[in-house]
Amino acid sequence: MNLPNKITVSRIFLIPIFLLIMLVPFSWGNIELLGAEMPVTHLIGALIFIIASVTDWVDGYFARKYNLVTNLGKFLDPLADKLLVSAALIVLVDLNLAPSWIVIIIISREFAVTGLRLVLAGEGEVVAANQLGKIKTWAQIVAISALLLHNIIFEMVSIRFDLIALWVAMFFTIWSGWDYFAKNKQAFINSK
Repeated sequence: MNLPNKITVSRIFLIPIFLLIMLVPFSWGNIELLGAEMPVTHLIGALIFIIASVTDWVDGYFARKYNLVTNLGKFLDPLADKLLVSAALIVLVDLNLAPSWIVIIIISREFAVTGLRLVLAGEGEVVAANQLGKIKTWAQIVAISALLLHNIIFEMVSIRFDLIALWVAMFFTIWSGWDYFAKNKQAFINSK
């Protein structure tokens, strides 16, 4: 397994640590930071989520720079993104920090695209993420980070940046899903 794939796998391994910090009722108190008050566990969980999210850029950088792009990486990288984002969104709903209906839309799209990728992979075709999919992923990461950090900074000026970012993420999620299915419709039909 090459370095970019190892970095991708590390992102997957950070998910249970994130879940443990966010969901186990540790009593580490609250912290007030840049206008937002939050449990210390939410701050630590947000930092773990952000570190895991940055590995998405790092693995891609090394894969492209050293020509280490593999079919395994093309499959694992978006899967790791979907697992991380889905886990974080479900935690946000559990903590009443995100509306469940938006989370259902986002996760449904992720399952649908993953299903299509699996069908195409069964036919020997590996479809890498396109630019719109990457924008969608980063919009989701920004929204989730803002929600995990209880709208830090923007809370001082009473702007719900966290929810605005979540709506933007939902928009790009729907658009990129539509685009993905439109571009791969023929390959999907041919796989039957």
